Amino acid sequence: MVGSVEPETPGPVALSVRDLQVALPAGMDRLHAVDDVSFDLPRGKILCIIGESGSGKSVSANAIMGLLPRALRIMSGRIILNGEDITDLGPDRLRALRGRVVSMIFQDPLSALNPLMTVGEQIEEVMAAHDVGSPRSRAEKALSLLDEVGLPDPEVMFHQYPFRLSGGQRQRVMIAMALALEPAILIADEPTTALDVTTQAQILALIREIQQRKGMSVMFITHDFGVVAEIADEVVVMEKGRIVERGLADKVLNAPGHPYTKQLIAAVPRLRSGDRDSHAAATGGTQLLQVEGLMKTYRSARGLFQPPRIVTAVNDISFELAPGRTLGVVGESGSGKSSLGRVLIKLLDNDGGRILFEGRDIAGLSEREFKPLRTKIQMIFQDPFASLNPRATIGYSLTVGPVAHGMEQDEARRQAMALLEHVGLDPGAYDRYPHEFSGGQRQRVGIARALMFKPKLLIADEAVSALDVSIQAQILQLLEEIQRETGVAMIFITHDLRVASQICDEIAVMQKGRVVEYGAPSQIFMSPRSDYTRELVAAIPGRDASPPAGTTAAPQTGMNR
Repeated sequence: MVGSVEPETPGPVALSVRDLQVALPAGMDRLHAVDDVSFDLPRGKILCIIGESGSGKSVSANAIMGLLPRALRIMSGRIILNGEDITDLGPDRLRALRGRVVSMIFQDPLSALNPLMTVGEQIEEVMAAHDVGSPRSRAEKALSLLDEVGLPDPEVMFHQYPFRLSGGQRQRVMIAMALALEPAILIADEPTTALDVTTQAQILALIREIQQRKGMSVMFITHDFGVVAEIADEVVVMEKGRIVERGLADKVLNAPGHPYTKQLIAAVPRLRSGDRDSHAAATGGTQLLQVEGLMKTYRSARGLFQPPRIVTAVNDISFELAPGRTLGVVGESGSGKSSLGRVLIKLLDNDGGRILFEGRDIAGLSEREFKPLRTKIQMIFQDPFASLNPRATIGYSLTVGPVAHGMEQDEARRQAMALLEHVGLDPGAYDRYPHEFSGGQRQRVGIARALMFKPKLLIADEAVSALDVSIQAQILQLLEEIQRETGVAMIFITHDLRVASQICDEIAVMQKGRVVEYGAPSQIFMSPRSDYTRELVAAIPGRDASPPAGTTAAPQTGMNR
């Protein structure tokens, strides 16, 4: 099926896109961001548009909202909103439609929200921009919306700034802003991508509940078929700017017709029914890492006459890790996962306990004392773009550390070139800059950089959380291959329990700084002992269904909604 085939949606539609074509700037690897795309959004239904990065999902949404960047332009086609062709409307008419008729929830609420305005002020601003209500009625409506989207203490939340809120709370604020003028159509662009499973489940349930109660039409953009299984009525699958498949959710998920759809569904990480085949080297019981009673607290000022606020991020944590083994650390945002990783690599000082690395307690070492050991413990960060110097070539980023630790420049270049090839990148990447690569490619660069030191311990902090499922599967496979070849031990920090079951030998479940459950993946996911673990497992999207036909899904994790 291709994009030019007319949609077959019976009944009234809220939005109709016909033969849409959006041109890319000259010099790109293809001519069009969106090419000959047609689909309908039925009234009162949820349409999921799914595909990898660069497939045209977000470009389609921004075209509908009239928010295309200057470098992109609509070449042909029509966008019909509630019977009105909005393709060539002027900016004033488009502004009048945004918020009132169609509204959008953006992927990253922190960057979409104004850091200098309170939450309440930003919701009021949406109404004020359309001259709706009085200052008093707008404030009352904002409080009502904060309560409607499930935020605690709306009166307190009204006066908070975005940076004080969690990721899930900021996303709820974005939903409240999108609903302020009660639009007929809601566009949600990857609104749950970086959220932990319980928060993701809450946001999905909230969108579905509001959609059904208000009779809205929702266009939901995602790259996660687990999310599609939870929320979609109909599905459109996009690849490289074109529609390759569309239909009712049950049909697309359980009997996909296009090879690309089958490939995406097969790449969705699934809970293993058994444990991972270990690649651990024979060590005679020797432990590479022993953590005993580790503590980390944060103190923040609250006011001139108030005592400081104390949060225990890592609370009396102990575990052991042998060479060639992978320990998964899972939990919600704020559970202490990343703080644990940063303490272990000594980016943060601990407040108690011991960290024995190769039998030596490194917890109390100064930076000068720890420097010779830093090459043995490396970290792969969540955001590879932020962790790479945008003004430095990939080659420089890979070699600067080893050269600073005494490696000859020529040898560093030779190893960097070899590692780039090993992680699946062309050697030409050496002289290019981070902005020239996709997210998955940048993550491969991050892995290559960590491996330049031939570390004995890798700490991966949400290393695949924001990647497309197919790229995610490739990165997980790459990490397994590297571990098999080198015997490196890994601590894999993630909020995605499906990913953890794929790559980990043991799993530690964290809640509010403590490990509440520890064990093999089969025990953690199939027979959880902690109520908190059971909540996490129950929140995994798309887990309670049978496998789709024609894919390699594990029996217990298919895609029926």
